[in-house]
Amino acid sequence: MKDDTSSSVKASKAPAISRAAAILRLLGKRGAPMGVQAIARELGLVPSTCLYVLRALVAEELVSFDPDTKRYTLDAGVLTLARQWLGRDRFSDLAQPALDRIAREFGLTTLGVQIFGLDRIIVTAMSQSGEAFQLSAQVGSRFPALVSATGRCIAAFGNYAEKDLRPRFDALRWDEAPTWEEWQAQVAEARETGVAVDAGHYISGVTVIAAPVWKGGREAGSRPSHALVAIGLGAAVRGEALPRLKTALLNAARSLSDQMG
Repeated sequence: MKDDTSSSVKASKAPAISRAAAILRLLGKRGAPMGVQAIARELGLVPSTCLYVLRALVAEELVSFDPDTKRYTLDAGVLTLARQWLGRDRFSDLAQPALDRIAREFGLTTLGVQIFGLDRIIVTAMSQSGEAFQLSAQVGSRFPALVSATGRCIAAFGNYAEKDLRPRFDALRWDEAPTWEEWQAQVAEARETGVAVDAGHYISGVTVIAAPVWKGGREAGSRPSHALVAIGLGAAVRGEALPRLKTALLNAARSLSDQMG
């Protein structure tokens, strides 16, 4: 899935922190050592600024530097931060069995995502079916909040005003963008059925289904804290398979909301 790595750097009111975070996310996403020029080009940074931030991250043991290749990669220091978060994240532990079960049954990829208001969603859990060809998204990947099926869930159950939704909708990048009116109709359908569908709008040829999860249980006025997402190609998301998949995802999301409540 498409990930927006550098946009937060441009909009941040604390650019030094945003640059450091963007570099860490980029190195994690690439999974291979990168040089200063490549990092700076990817994130739209001045190379000298990028080098300054990298040296600070090396000093904090969050990034390591290979003097032979002149390249940088994540260091073990990030594990300490991740371990502290994982120790208190009930959602990922509770969601993983359901994600594994649905991925196996329908032959697709499933994700657990955390919702951060109208700003972004972050992938915190993932499962794949083992099929020869399938889509994937790395744990830690960030996406604009209103994008794809999860975005429709956020709009459907978040009780947001149109003035808050429309500017963010207009800024989204789609392969086959829906109109505002089409998107609103799809949001209304998600509100009625409890599950949202993006049929090839976000990524052409790919169907994405999402069901909202409430951290403290669903209560009047509360907004979803997480979502379960299924990403599929072909027969897995067509015909009779689609209604069954929607039901499986919705039931899993409701069960997870009860557990977290």
